[in-house]
Amino acid sequence: MLNLLRRRGNRPGPIRCFAATTALAILLSGCQSMDSGALVISAAPPSISGPAAGAIAGDIVSRLAEQIGQGKATVALKQDGSPFGQALEAALRGWGYAVVTDQKTDGGAAVVRLAYVIVPYDGQVLARLSTSSVELGRAYTVTTSGATPASALSLMRRG
Repeated sequence: MLNLLRRRGNRPGPIRCFAATTALAILLSGCQSMDSGALVISAAPPSISGPAAGAIAGDIVSRLAEQIGQGKATVALKQDGSPFGQALEAALRGWGYAVVTDQKTDGGAAVVRLAYVIVPYDGQVLARLSTSSVELGRAYTVTTSGATPASALSLMRRG
């Protein structure tokens, strides 16, 4: 036990090494939780059918409109060219939003950057829409004729 407290040459003692390692681990763990503010890259599997993509997009855009206001902003949509991306763009336009996909606007309008992710999981798909101020998520059961919500809406507000 006394050997643990003794210093050997120029090396720091084991307790000092442990304390330094713990402090470094605590500092680095804080870096993992810092939000960079950037949105994820939009991605959806091309295997989702048109009717299912339309049903998911229609439902989740209606929930988004409840959070950011219907048609009050220009939406900058990062698309991946999937059926869901096209259905999402159509649903946004249907709710009165101006949609730009080339990331350019006239400069005067309020712009809401929007990204989406669709992930197949355990026989369902998980859909997520992200903006800088709000994130919506929901699970859907996909059938050949469409999709139905399989979970409650998950809502996270930022700032």
